[in-house]
This record gives sequence, structure tokens and C-alpha cells, in this order.
Amino acid sequence: MNRRVLLIEDDLQMQSLIAEYLKKYNFTCNAFAHPLDAIEELKKSSSYAIVILDLMLPYIDGFDVLKRIKSISDIPVIISSARGDIGNKIHGFDLGADDYLAKPYEPRELVLRIEHILKKSLESKMTIGEFTIDKANREVLLDNYSIEFTKIEFEIFIFLVENRNKISSREQILNATSLDENTKNRTIDTHISNIRNKIGDDPKEPKYIKSVWGIGYKFMS
Repeated sequence: MNRRVLLIEDDLQMQSLIAEYLKKYNFTCNAFAHPLDAIEELKKSSSYAIVILDLMLPYIDGFDVLKRIKSISDIPVIISSARGDIGNKIHGFDLGADDYLAKPYEPRELVLRIEHILKKSLESKMTIGEFTIDKANREVLLDNYSIEFTKIEFEIFIFLVENRNKISSREQILNATSLDENTKNRTIDTHISNIRNKIGDDPKEPKYIKSVWGIGYKFMS
């Protein structure tokens, strides 16, 4: 598991406390007091697993920093701030924060929050044959080539993969997606056709998705 942490904290005493504590739990922590320096570091390096972000920063507000981070990367972000009111928390989550810790807090709690997020992120990734799937980031790679699925196509693909080597009816597939309940089952066939086109699967001689006449589909692995 990647344990590299990027810390953005202008209080040097707090910065040192967090960095030293994280080291005790085998995290590598690179700390920045200036938010723009941290943003430049994130642009140059994709090796970080998570960002710990203070909100009360010089030159630029922490929420603006969060927006910039999310425009660069889908990296998880934990807000660590003395702004503990519910309004700031809601705004932070709306902007894409993964967690919010109101200061003061015990450093051990921060470690637990980091480990929970990284474990959850790790569990969302799987490799099935030639496919590498990251559910959390809604990303599918085929032989390291990114497949651009729509939201519904992604939901159908994930359902078939998670039920691979089993026959899934059109109704089961429909119920596993966010498609409207009134959607006709034939709409599923259209989405399946689009998925096949994107992954280069020939319906006449399928390698991945097999049609089961009168029932539905089966993902083969």
C-alpha cells in the first residue's frame, strides 16, 4: 500500500507534530507551509496516496486549494482545520473532500482516518483478465488503455464483472443500475452493444460478454 502523504499546513508546530506522528506509523510525509508550493508538487508527482489539507492558509483559502487539487487529481483529501462548524464541513464535502477532522484532535485519529480511506481505495480496485478496474474513480483500463464508459455503461459493466461466469437477466442488470424503472429491457441491449464496441468484443464470437438467448448476458473470465 502506498503510504506517501502530502501535508499542507502553515502552522509549523502542527506541521511537525503531524509529520512526526505519521512517521511512527510508517507513512512518508512531505509537508508544505505554502499552498502553491504543494500544488506545484502535486502537479509534478503522482506518487502521493493522500493529501492532508488545512483551510486557514496564507495567500489562498483552503477551499480554493481543494478545488485546485481536485482539478489536478482524484487523490483523496482529508481536511484538517479549526473551522469545525457544520457549514464548513458541508462545503468541504461538496467540493470533494473525503473526510473532515476538526482541530484539536488526537493524531491517532488522523492515522485511523487515513488508513480507512486508503484501505477503501485499495478495495475498490481489481484486475479481471486484461481489465484493470478502479470503482472509486470510475475508471476501466483494457491493456492499460482507458475505456470511456458513460455512467450507465460503467454500472452495467461492473455488475457483469462482479457476477462473471453467471447468467444475468436483463431485469437483474436493469435493477443494478440507476436507469429509470420504466426503462424497457431492450435498452439494456443497446448499452451492452455500446460496451462491446468500446472493449472490442465481437458479439458473434464474444471474448468477454456472451449473449444468453432469451435470458440476458454473461461476462466470461
